[in-house]
Amino acid sequence: MAEYDKKTEPSVDSGAKRLQGAAMGTNHFGNVAEDVGDYRKTWKKLIAYSRPYLASIVLALLLITIANVLQVIVPGRLREVTDIIQNGLSGALDIGAVISAAVVIAIIYVCIAALNFFQSYIMAGVTANISKSLRTGIAKKINILPLRYFDRVSLGDVISRVTNDVDTIGQTLNQNIGMLMSSSILFIGSLILMLWTNWIMALTAIAASAVGFLASKAVLSRSRKFFKAQQGGLGAMGGHIEEIYSGHNVVRAFNGGKAAQETFRGLNRNLYKAAWKAQFVSGFITPLMSFSGNLAYVAVCVVGAALVLREDISFGVIIAFILYVNQFSQGLTHITETVPGLQATTAASERVFDILDEDNEAEDADALALPRVSGDVAFENVRFGYNAEKPVIKDFSAQIKAGRKVAIIGPTGAGKTTLVNLLIRFFELGGGEILIDGIPASRVARKDLRDQFSMVLQDSWLFEGSVRENIVYNKKGVTDEEVEKVCRAIGIHNAIAALADGYDTVINNQTSLSEGQKQMVAIARAMIRNAPLLILDEATSFVDVRTETIIHEAMDKLMAGRTSFVIAHRLSTIRDADLVLAFKDGEIVECGG
Repeated sequence: MAEYDKKTEPSVDSGAKRLQGAAMGTNHFGNVAEDVGDYRKTWKKLIAYSRPYLASIVLALLLITIANVLQVIVPGRLREVTDIIQNGLSGALDIGAVISAAVVIAIIYVCIAALNFFQSYIMAGVTANISKSLRTGIAKKINILPLRYFDRVSLGDVISRVTNDVDTIGQTLNQNIGMLMSSSILFIGSLILMLWTNWIMALTAIAASAVGFLASKAVLSRSRKFFKAQQGGLGAMGGHIEEIYSGHNVVRAFNGGKAAQETFRGLNRNLYKAAWKAQFVSGFITPLMSFSGNLAYVAVCVVGAALVLREDISFGVIIAFILYVNQFSQGLTHITETVPGLQATTAASERVFDILDEDNEAEDADALALPRVSGDVAFENVRFGYNAEKPVIKDFSAQIKAGRKVAIIGPTGAGKTTLVNLLIRFFELGGGEILIDGIPASRVARKDLRDQFSMVLQDSWLFEGSVRENIVYNKKGVTDEEVEKVCRAIGIHNAIAALADGYDTVINNQTSLSEGQKQMVAIARAMIRNAPLLILDEATSFVDVRTETIIHEAMDKLMAGRTSFVIAHRLSTIRDADLVLAFKDGEIVECGG
């Protein structure tokens, strides 16, 4: 949107380094992100964002709690069945009691299955809504972010946050939160019942499981930074891909494919390293916990056998304890297995909330109403710089009367496009004031201010929609006759009529429109807007001499009675200007008409 000072514009090499730095886990200022971030603060934000669905989440967690309490009860029921059968071996076996106990166990398992189904169904809906809410929030936020934000964060990285990071959050909420709750209840319930059943065997199981838990804790403390680097690498990769795809023609024209592939390989290599380390380190958890679980089985069986021989416990206690140990180990294993997913979600959430917490564009406090203006524009000691140390426009002043055509010329980086971006408040002034009909632009609501302008940029912007929709764009009540009249005036009507569906032809990669024709469609859009002020940023740069003559004739009619700002390099564009402003290094070096 803005034309940068050559001295402040980052080079291609520095851009590649910035992307690679993001993949290695660096922050926006280039420092290595050793700090894993404030996880507690991030989760508080995520919980607060999930507050509208809190009732459903609580219901799902309640169902999980009931299901796992029932799960913990089952070993006790099996112990009773085992003791009944053991007692029946030396006397009469109570078949009725065995059947009754078996039916109770079957009913418990059916209830557990039903409760798990309903909680999964509820959480699936909740996570889908939260993901939708996050994406909607980011989409709304993007519309109110200052353009400075997009100077330092690539569009591809923003897209990665909307897609990859939100998907990561949704998957964790759907899977890991329920598993964490379930495993915690299973772990605590089994531990309590083990201690209640036999404290000697319980301490044996705990000691054996502690080996795997302590080892897993050491592993998890190392994997956090790798998950953060992995999410950053995905964003850097997305930024590079978006840049190369959007500039594919330039890449091909300058034989930049090999260089782009090398940059991609570097980003991919960094992402691979971060992802590999994250998965490799966290992959130790399952075998470690499996080992500790098997160790607990062996220890319980040995100690239990000794207690049975001493007749301190029955055989049914060993059966129940084996199930308790299974639940205890399973709960502990699942708790540790969910931590990498929670770490990945924390890293993703930090990136998402980095956008959502970004400062909004300054509010239009006490904004003045601005009806249709006549077109008087005054620049009074205007100053601006993309950073405070390197000003782009220095103390610029000028008076432009309504209806005059102002040509703005100067070398690249002189501040021409920056000036018109300040005029429509794409950026805020660093000093001075711009007046429209004597009203300070900074006191007017941006919407009202921009309603006064039509604008045609050097690079034509067309969206995927019909030709008519592209021309009318955001203006209400435009008739087909008005659209056709404008297109005839600039000489694009015949080209549009020759398309497969005429004005209803959808503009996409298959639509045969030249760059010049696309530019003329953008000019038609500006003409149909019929605003009192007009900005043309090299609007005829992509058309031939004959077409340029046609457009100039149409533009002369369009600019009649309107204040026009024309950024130009061609002599033909400025020869009939009422005022010419020659810029150099942010200052007017010549002014004349």
